[in-house]
Amino acid sequence: MESCCILCFKSLLQHRFFRYFKVKLWCDCPFWPDDGMCRLRDCSVCECPENEFPEPFKKPFLRVLPADDLACQEGKPDNAVDRTLDSRAFKGWIEADNPWTNDDETDNGEMTYVNLLLNPERYTGYVGSSARRIWDAVYSENCPKYPSGEICQEKKVLYKLISGLHSSISIHIAADYLLDESTNKWGQNPELMYDRVLRYPDRVRNLYFTFLFVLRAVTKAADYLEQAEYDTGNHTEDLKTQSLVRQLLHNPKLQAACPLPFDEAELWQGQSGPELKLQIQKQFRNISALMDCVGCEKCRLWGKLQVLGLGTALKILFSVDGQNQLSESLQLQRNEVIALVNLLNRLSESIKYVCEQGPSIEKIMERQVSDPSETRLGKSSA
Repeated sequence: MESCCILCFKSLLQHRFFRYFKVKLWCDCPFWPDDGMCRLRDCSVCECPENEFPEPFKKPFLRVLPADDLACQEGKPDNAVDRTLDSRAFKGWIEADNPWTNDDETDNGEMTYVNLLLNPERYTGYVGSSARRIWDAVYSENCPKYPSGEICQEKKVLYKLISGLHSSISIHIAADYLLDESTNKWGQNPELMYDRVLRYPDRVRNLYFTFLFVLRAVTKAADYLEQAEYDTGNHTEDLKTQSLVRQLLHNPKLQAACPLPFDEAELWQGQSGPELKLQIQKQFRNISALMDCVGCEKCRLWGKLQVLGLGTALKILFSVDGQNQLSESLQLQRNEVIALVNLLNRLSESIKYVCEQGPSIEKIMERQVSDPSETRLGKSSA
């Protein structure tokens, strides 16, 4: 399992095509319009000054507010998304809405581009009741954990996918954590990683499950992804991007280790299959819509990207004909491919953290449980 899961995407994601993501960032929560943060900051997007954007990106995506408007970030400037871009970026793919996600991907008037390399997924200080409210709504209303024996396979899949994504997000927060605000010291927080993920075997299993699910979608769409045009205007780099995509899709070690990482043919069987698919699709769309309620802009960015990536995996795996082949009607837009590959990288990196650091962290934490006098991880005895 580990040999196929620990993949290196860094070179591919450095390329222009995969580092720019189109997203609607402003607060537009459809579930609790009275939320204090959205109400106080008028649900606007905090944009960088207009002169930081290259001309091709200024229309129709530009929405500008003063760079020092901190109301949008709960008063925390580090929570603002850095929208700096270089002068050469995407040319358009066909834009089509994803039935599994809430955002209208064709509504360019509400979208802006962000450079993912300038906005890494990490700790932002977004904690407390606002953050808990998001996850509570995700689990309690859209993918509750039913008692054993009282849930169909399809609903188990949805719960595992969201749990695995949640675990991955928690790991990335713990892996790049603000340890000391006064000195701006960043580093790993192994105690947080243990408390949120490692101490729960089911969360680790769900992380692996989600990775394999997304991996299956990528391998199933291999022909489509291989033939796609990764055009950003830089011909030399675009050829390298396409070459790296092919290397990923046809990695012999990956194919040998994971010939069929997830078998989607087992789902949606029986007379109730189509109705159940629509029900779960609606639940996932609600989860997608909940990302508009996230109070931290960077958290909203990565939440939207990874939920879109998961929605793209669902779209690929369940757009099939009777022979379990991709139907001719499947059409992926550029943003979906960017989200899908970035999500696979996020999940892969999370599994790498678990494999490389999990055993040592667990041993230390077990010693602390048996001997409470020991100091907690990352804290001195002073």
